[in-house]
Amino acid sequence: MVQYGGMGHADLSRRSLLAAALPAGLTRAQKSANDRINIGVIGAGGRGGALMAEVEKCRDLNVAVTAVCDVWRPNREKAAARAAKTWGEQPRQTVDYQELLSWNSVDAVLIATPDFAHSRMLKHAVEAGKDAYCEKPMGVDFGEAKAAYLAVKASKQVAQMGTQRRSDGQHIAAARLLRSGVLGTVTRVDIAVNFFEPRWARDYADVADADVSWNYVKMNDPRRRADPRRLRQWQLFRDYTNGIPGLWMSHFSDLVPWFLGDPYPSGAVANGGVFLWKDGRETCDVFQAVLDYPKGFLFSFAMSLTNSEGNRNLWLGSRGSLDLDAFTISGKGSGAPDRLAEEIRLEPDEVNSHMANFIECVRSRQSPRADVQAGFSHAVAGCMAAVARDAGRKVRFDADRLEMI
Repeated sequence: MVQYGGMGHADLSRRSLLAAALPAGLTRAQKSANDRINIGVIGAGGRGGALMAEVEKCRDLNVAVTAVCDVWRPNREKAAARAAKTWGEQPRQTVDYQELLSWNSVDAVLIATPDFAHSRMLKHAVEAGKDAYCEKPMGVDFGEAKAAYLAVKASKQVAQMGTQRRSDGQHIAAARLLRSGVLGTVTRVDIAVNFFEPRWARDYADVADADVSWNYVKMNDPRRRADPRRLRQWQLFRDYTNGIPGLWMSHFSDLVPWFLGDPYPSGAVANGGVFLWKDGRETCDVFQAVLDYPKGFLFSFAMSLTNSEGNRNLWLGSRGSLDLDAFTISGKGSGAPDRLAEEIRLEPDEVNSHMANFIECVRSRQSPRADVQAGFSHAVAGCMAAVARDAGRKVRFDADRLEMI
């Protein structure tokens, strides 16, 4: 089933006709710098809508959303109406992301589906000659994440991961200082996130079977049932996510290779369970992981969905500490003779948005701030933590062979 939103070929703008006439797989570098960048949205729910809003802020970069894919009709039609209002032309619509990838008129895609589909769609996107902005986590299945990583590396496509802290001025300042060695030898990164709010509890009473293309939801996996609750509250079910490691930890495990220059953990242990929200969920409401890295430090991440008493984000070195919640670096905790004498308050670097960085790189063919290496690094950490949690034993990683052990 394909819907085109009432757009006929005669309604296409001159720019769209020029784009549609290009051969499949033609790179953006081979198009004129004056041509519009046409974007397709794959997954038009809450996160997809937020990404569309970011594209709207970049209209001066000559970009438009011209295609929308979603398996649920209300999401798809709402996103299409929004794009039509913003850019003055009806986008093409489909329920099949591979059909969208076959359209020569689409230059780049935004992937904002549930977590389980990210790696597969990213791989297929670059193989179809599309640049891609892929929401985090890059993957929750290690084999699929690795396949996507290798596919991007083998391609000429631009791939930006949706770890937006990479485009935050204060985080950029923190990364620069830590990589300069300001903290001396960093031995521990201690991060905890806590909240008490059922953000996942979206209403699904209005989900009608006739409005959902269940075959595309299942993606050829019979274990995925035609279940309205799983469509709207997918964060609770293991068919669609590995839970906290992908949904939350990825934001913070992404900082480790960026700040400390160590791309992959050596090992991971983890535990978790369902201790409060007895709502039929399959993913943890309390979780903790500890990962060790080759350069000689531990990264610990803890999360509770059962109590909102405080967060912490501490980077502990021989000369002092970085408090990434307060954005300060000081000699706190150090007894070394060369401990930092004065507190440094991190002032944000001037930087454009994560989406603007992606769009500019689509045109320039440069590497974006959160490239595929960054995505694979946080995916490896998340997959290791999830497997360690499920197996009840330590998981190791062979960085030379890119294999979990």
